[in-house]
Amino acid sequence: MRKILGLALASAVLAGAFAGGAAAQEAPKSIKIGYVTSLSGPQSAGAMLTTVLSYRLWVDDVNKAGGLMLKKYNKRVPIEATEIDDRSNNEDMVRLVEKLMAVDKVDLVLSPWGTGPNLQAAPTFAKYGYPQIMGTAGSDKLEELVQKFPTLFWMLGKPGEQVKSLVDMMSDLKKQGKINDAVAVFVVQHPFGQEYSSSLRPQLASAGFKVVYDTVYPFPPTDLSTQVKAAKAANPDTMIALSYPPDTFMLTEQAMANDFNPKIRFLGVGVAFPSYKGKFGDKVNGIFGLGGWDPNGPGMKEYFERHKAFNKGAEPDRWASSATYAGLQALQQAIERVGEIDRAKILQELRTGMFKTVAGDLKLDGNRDKAAWHIGQWQGGEFYAVAPASRAGAKPPLVK
Repeated sequence: MRKILGLALASAVLAGAFAGGAAAQEAPKSIKIGYVTSLSGPQSAGAMLTTVLSYRLWVDDVNKAGGLMLKKYNKRVPIEATEIDDRSNNEDMVRLVEKLMAVDKVDLVLSPWGTGPNLQAAPTFAKYGYPQIMGTAGSDKLEELVQKFPTLFWMLGKPGEQVKSLVDMMSDLKKQGKINDAVAVFVVQHPFGQEYSSSLRPQLASAGFKVVYDTVYPFPPTDLSTQVKAAKAANPDTMIALSYPPDTFMLTEQAMANDFNPKIRFLGVGVAFPSYKGKFGDKVNGIFGLGGWDPNGPGMKEYFERHKAFNKGAEPDRWASSATYAGLQALQQAIERVGEIDRAKILQELRTGMFKTVAGDLKLDGNRDKAAWHIGQWQGGEFYAVAPASRAGAKPPLVK
């Protein structure tokens, strides 16, 4: 009897050891993550600042902590990241994204930079069931797009919502007698400008504002001094430029050169860039732009300092960088709650969970951050969020 029991016990021990060894073998050595974005070409300035630096920082932060915690294996597993340059060619980007998913079979793929590239990649992410968390994309057709491509997650506000916040702020200032009803409008001939202007013009009219100067200019522009002089001659209290980075910088510089200094100066993408302040110094104070952030929010100061330290002194932008990083934090928490790389379960957790991020408590209700910042303003050398005014951390707008 003792011999039989001993053999049974030995067999059980051996079986347990074998099972434990099998489980250990099943644990992956790394979690393979890839992304395709513009490391070169005309899209690279924005992509490098808001997307690539945030991705690199997040991978480093996770790996310094030992990796992602996978409960299935009771083990932290490091990230192995693959970074691919699409050379600002969106067709190449889609092809390379599909290769990562279908051929390389990486565990996760991070999104490209910008609204256009993300929308072009959306069918591929949806086809293979990969979560696509976008820190640099926005659309007024967000709900329709989520219905069509349920793997999309939006970290920025809708253009129409951002425009409404801007016009509501202007209306309040007009009621206070701080500005008149005259507005000069500049629109870049680009999908970005078209989408925002389709919301802007009817909302200005509904709020009782008069567009006294209106221009659409080509992208990329070569010179906008003629348009700036014409806008100045119309004597508006408000300038609204639905501009992309090259023209945001050009319009700012040429407005300063021609002493065009309306009470409200609002420009588009690029105002939140640290290079914007780097170029114009204290002259940026008072200028409004898209997005914004609360630099005193939970974890934001630490994030800012880590970003600078890891990226050789480079600061994040004051809008999409922190939104991008917050989306990655949500992805990390979703993975760790699921406990394994099961993309279907990760997608479900992203849709239903609450996440602690540098952007505050994040709930992706309807696959979007409904509390995203809309409008910011440079005040005292910092680009603070001013709208939605109801959100904690918002600063009141300053108008001279």
